[in-house]
Amino acid sequence: MTILIVEDDADIGSLLRRGFSSESYQVELVGDGEQALKAANGKALEAIILDVMLPGRSGIEVCKALRAAGQTAPIIMLSARSSVTERTEGLLAGADDYIVKPFAFEELLARVKVQALRRSTGEEEVRQLTVGPLTLDLDVRQAHVGDAKVRLTEREVELLALLMRHAGEPLARGDIFAALWAGHGGASLNVVDVYVGYLRHKLAEVVGSGEQLIVTVRGRGFMFEAPVA
Repeated sequence: MTILIVEDDADIGSLLRRGFSSESYQVELVGDGEQALKAANGKALEAIILDVMLPGRSGIEVCKALRAAGQTAPIIMLSARSSVTERTEGLLAGADDYIVKPFAFEELLARVKVQALRRSTGEEEVRQLTVGPLTLDLDVRQAHVGDAKVRLTEREVELLALLMRHAGEPLARGDIFAALWAGHGGASLNVVDVYVGYLRHKLAEVVGSGEQLIVTVRGRGFMFEAPVA
């Protein structure tokens, strides 16, 4: 997938291009709002990195125009302005996140990944997921293998759907937490381990206690791994 970077500072733009390219993203870099609107027109994008202070149309105006044109990709705004009013203005314009300059590239990369995870948990068009022998019905909150069925709580369904949509790909605890529990007061990172434990216990009812669908990848997190037939 392609990341569109809208940044008029050549040094920052070059830094972001190199960073995302090194992470195997396709990158398109433009320097003003008009170019951004043309580059985003009709494209499916992984994310849009949008500077607020642009020549001509501001990032706020560009963000509103992108949303009005039907662009649904996550938009992460970059700005040296850090007041609550200015951050709120960006979010109300349609941005998904707002990062204050200067920032570490690793933080921006993490936020792009979190937005992708959040979007994947909200894919309404697919209400039934099947990976290997397991099928998850999101509407009735039920997982089954053949005729063996198990009921799940809403949060268990969200976690299992996230892991199944990224089957074969380890997901870090922090990314899972940010996608499912960010904004829930009192929750800590440990809640991810707790709910993975709940899922493993329940899935054992339909796949057998000797089969493990959710595996721990040391140093990288958790991964849904369908058994080979």
